[in-house]
Amino acid sequence: MTTPPQQLRSALDALDSAFAPLSESPFALGGCTYCYSDTDLEALAGPAHRVPDELISSVAAEVTDHWSAFAALYRRMTPRIVRLLTTDRLHVGHGLVASRLLTASWRSWALPERQALERVWDAWWRSALHDYPGLGRATDVLETIAVSTGSLSPWLAVWTETRTEAAAHHLDDALDHWLADRKLADLRLGFHDELHAGPELLSWLLSLENGRVGAAQLFEVERLAYS
Repeated sequence: MTTPPQQLRSALDALDSAFAPLSESPFALGGCTYCYSDTDLEALAGPAHRVPDELISSVAAEVTDHWSAFAALYRRMTPRIVRLLTTDRLHVGHGLVASRLLTASWRSWALPERQALERVWDAWWRSALHDYPGLGRATDVLETIAVSTGSLSPWLAVWTETRTEAAAHHLDDALDHWLADRKLADLRLGFHDELHAGPELLSWLLSLENGRVGAAQLFEVERLAYS
């Protein structure tokens, strides 16, 4: 049986394969010549595997009007962006990447591409819940996959069924993070606040069996839910 990290690596390789016909074929690209050199634009218009990591990070975060074909560029660079993101080497906000994917209309891409990306999201989430402290916060992973897919429910269901010690530690950290600014009830995820997550998170937290949420944290959750 493969481990969650192995499943993630396999999913990332499958993502590369699904996008290869698109990401490895040159295309025409114009962009902001104040921010990007001719060399940068030439690299971005060529095969995606040759683009330097630092330029991929810039593309992942850049505003859409800096490119003549934002959606096409983001689509062809998605395997590179996602691989760097899931291995904590992108250094771009998770919510921003999710929002950019929505702007690039990833849900309308070819079915093999969508399925490959969804497989990565599932493998990344399961891998995160089996590793603590891991490469980053579980809340960042959750924000990426929930905002991009438009739903919290399936990912919270995975968290409910994952009874590892790592998942428990991540839940404790997540609650500390969510409760820190006392805005859990109105928590919104995504760079543009696309997903109103607070009510569903509160309902989910209250549904967990006794002992999974600490007494002090549960008191705060109940106070927010019933106030």
